[in-house]
Amino acid sequence: MDVTPLVKAGSQIIQSYAGGVFKISGVTHEEAVVVTASVTLPWSPPKNLSDLTIQHFESLPEGIDVILLGTGAQMQFLPPAVKMALKEAGLPAIDVMDTGAACRTYNVLLAEGRRVAACLMPV
Repeated sequence: MDVTPLVKAGSQIIQSYAGGVFKISGVTHEEAVVVTASVTLPWSPPKNLSDLTIQHFESLPEGIDVILLGTGAQMQFLPPAVKMALKEAGLPAIDVMDTGAACRTYNVLLAEGRRVAACLMPV
């Protein structure tokens, strides 16, 4: 029995993540990426989460309801000042988790038809 979530044809689904490498809709990515239902793009996040700004999220399409931030092998917390600045800039709430959890959560939300973006750091 196939238990993979049903997603709209052509959607970008995260097939695997291991050793800092993503496989998304059949394409391998060895760098940080932003994944939405319609596109996977390279992403250049800062090394330190306290340096995140609205500019790091400019590639997100309009209408995203949920942003998942995968912070590598371990979850890191967004500094409160950064969280507030991103909220004031009009971004939806950012859910921060380790990258493996962000990949799994993205696929579940995508299957539910949610407008989700995953900003993923490989390590």
